[in-house]
Amino acid sequence: MRNEEKHALRRELRRARAQMGHKGRLAAGQTVNRLLKRYIKKGQKIGVYWPMGSELRLDGFVRAAQKRGAKLYLPYIEPHSRRMWFTPYPADGAKQERKRGRAKLHVPQFSGRKIRVHGLSILFVPIVGMDREGYRLGQAGGYYDATLAAMKYRLQAKTIGVGFDCQLVDRLPHEAHDVPLDGFVSERGALAFQRFRRPVRRRTS
Repeated sequence: MRNEEKHALRRELRRARAQMGHKGRLAAGQTVNRLLKRYIKKGQKIGVYWPMGSELRLDGFVRAAQKRGAKLYLPYIEPHSRRMWFTPYPADGAKQERKRGRAKLHVPQFSGRKIRVHGLSILFVPIVGMDREGYRLGQAGGYYDATLAAMKYRLQAKTIGVGFDCQLVDRLPHEAHDVPLDGFVSERGALAFQRFRRPVRRRTS
């Protein structure tokens, strides 16, 4: 029943995101990219993602982070493993390796020195849904779940969900092993999640 519930939620939340329209997603995305710039520090290793379908794009943030000297990384999926590595964000014109991922998740892969998630200072996480306790609903590939779980007993990167406000719900179904994120940024502002407390919404400016 839990899987059926998640499947229905994914369908509903994807529909809400699609109903924003291209112009709506573009405008909201520009606001989110501006809000994310507060996380940029020179020399810091930041994990970003390659947007799939209508996921929020990080183009503006990527350009600003590169200009300010941050080191950006993308997820790297090895065959027969769900725990991800991260490789340096490609230079313009860099050729990707073959795409990897389960089912329809054809994620571009780029070569370079691989690091694990605990080598990052911040990890921006794509979402299908997000709740007010910090739990996310993903694409059902299991890659981020396995990667976040691996941080449990190690030095942890700050984890920030990135998406649109229509993807935020009061509560999502989750399992005991699921790891909540530290925050969520949408066009309405930034939420910081604190265990056993209500999320704190930060100003958008």
